[in-house]
Amino acid sequence: MVDLMSDIDVLISEVGPRDGLQSIESIMTSEAKRDWIKAESAAGVREIEVGSFVPPKILPQLADTAEIVSFANSIPNLQVAALVPNFKGAENAINAGVDKITLPLSISESHSIANLRKTHQQVFEEIDKIVNLIISLPKDKRPHFEGSLSTAFGCTIEGKVEQKKVVRIAEKLIKMGCDEVGLADTTGYANPYQIKSMINDIWSAVGSDKMMGIHLHNTRGQGLANVIASLEIGLTTFDSSLGGLGGCPFAPGASGNIVTEDLVFLLDSMGVKTGIDIDKLIEVRSHLSKSLPKEELYGFVPESGLPKGYIQVNSGGRGWGIN
Repeated sequence: MVDLMSDIDVLISEVGPRDGLQSIESIMTSEAKRDWIKAESAAGVREIEVGSFVPPKILPQLADTAEIVSFANSIPNLQVAALVPNFKGAENAINAGVDKITLPLSISESHSIANLRKTHQQVFEEIDKIVNLIISLPKDKRPHFEGSLSTAFGCTIEGKVEQKKVVRIAEKLIKMGCDEVGLADTTGYANPYQIKSMINDIWSAVGSDKMMGIHLHNTRGQGLANVIASLEIGLTTFDSSLGGLGGCPFAPGASGNIVTEDLVFLLDSMGVKTGIDIDKLIEVRSHLSKSLPKEELYGFVPESGLPKGYIQVNSGGRGWGIN
């Protein structure tokens, strides 16, 4: 397993090859995906969610995930992650050799049925089988297993989601054997106050070492504000998508993962080390534009450029405006 945090303050996990591609009509070629992943790793990205092990008839955009995992495993110092919807997906992901698997459990049961076609109880049964499978493997072959707390701040189907319910399910997932729970604002409903309150309550219930990451959407423009709130309270892992690609097909209007390029600049300008070279990252974006010419890309920093005289933390600077 890669030592992801050895010389950085914050880990940025790129989810574009999964969350981004599953949400658009265009189908990126396997060759283009390989080039994307290789280039992002070369820019300093240490964890990439390269796909999802779902039936190709449901998400043809991700039909080549096993092939992409095999390629990504050849890249040194890259943690290869994938999303799985059930036991079969986890089994396929493990056979492919992923380092980390994430199963999304929607706190809103209506969303769970729409997204996974399963009730909470059915999802718990799948998780139990996955945990038992992982335990049966040699220790050096066991992937990190994260249970994602999706629609944690609200649901486009049910509306309000009770915070106590999120905490209760987080506790259950850890007791069942998940290595970690991840917090996900699937619908882009969260604000900074909610973020801090939710993290505090979950940490009180399961411990800060059992929830270190958050998946944010920028649907209502709160994405980077929620990053700051998460950072201030002590969270160290953030999901983002190159060019802001992504969303959830079963959460109408929830498009817009936070933009990797803008996130890297925000943190770097504050003096927070991510290990990512912004210039190289922006170069990867041009590859994305060529590979997906029909898709709109987002982000302020790639459009405006870096400030005059800017020196990256990753290149030995101390961040913009830090004396």
